[in-house]
Amino acid sequence: MNFTISIDSLSFKRSCITIGTFDGVHLGHQFLIGQLVQKAHDSGCRAIVITFWPHPATFFNRAPLAHALTCPDEREELIKGLGVDEVLTLTFDQALAGLEAAVFMQQLKDTFDVQRLFVGPNFALGKGRSGSIHLLEESGKKLGFEIERMKPFISNEGMISSSQIRADLSHNRVREASQKLGRLYAISGKVVHGEHRGGKLGVPTANLSLPPERLIPANGVYITRALVNGKAYSSVTNIGVRPTFENPLLVPRVEPHILDMQEHLYGQELTLEFMDFLRPEIKFNHPQELIAQIQKDIAKTREVFDNEI
Repeated sequence: MNFTISIDSLSFKRSCITIGTFDGVHLGHQFLIGQLVQKAHDSGCRAIVITFWPHPATFFNRAPLAHALTCPDEREELIKGLGVDEVLTLTFDQALAGLEAAVFMQQLKDTFDVQRLFVGPNFALGKGRSGSIHLLEESGKKLGFEIERMKPFISNEGMISSSQIRADLSHNRVREASQKLGRLYAISGKVVHGEHRGGKLGVPTANLSLPPERLIPANGVYITRALVNGKAYSSVTNIGVRPTFENPLLVPRVEPHILDMQEHLYGQELTLEFMDFLRPEIKFNHPQELIAQIQKDIAKTREVFDNEI
């Protein structure tokens, strides 16, 4: 992927912008970006979202590598779907992390001809998050643009955050995560060869190779929708280490069994949308017990999809 390393070579006229990680592009993000788009276009400005990769929490070792709810291409597609004119992903490195807030604000003005900067309630900018909203408002007055503080988006359960969604996923709460996202939580990867153990049990699975930065739900069995080659399929997905067999895996794998599909998908991109949690991954005394349980999982999955129709 190609990321913008520096904004020095860019040039825009009359822009309204917002800046943030926007990981997950959840309902709160969608509300802020929607307001940006509406107000920018009403005033004849371009609506621009500036974001970062890698995630700053990962860069500063405050979070594990597998932390991201969206990868840059997924996030850009979601944000563009909200009507923005440009999404710019800056490489978050030591140079950017060490940039003083006032210097960054000047760069924004010079590059984007900023008319308004839209910020959320907890926004801060620059080295050590020293650029508080109050400081940015003072700087904006000097540079000739406004800081527009956005009211937080409040759901029935209160404010929504990416941290809450990560907590949901780490506790198998994929339905709750999807409610905060406003869509099913999804991961995408290439289908690669494994040990073909599922095929030997009569339930072949697609072994997904995923970006190491991508957060996957906690170990367990899930009802999922598999999207491949422009089509959607019912599927039941196991995330885990296969404890029933000798030499369990050291790292969990994501292995969907796609119902009523016979073709091999090796080398193809597959997206999994997580609909609901079925059960924990457990160790069975014998593979036949596992097979019997998988058949129950498949039956439950069919029932859920049949009720959707």
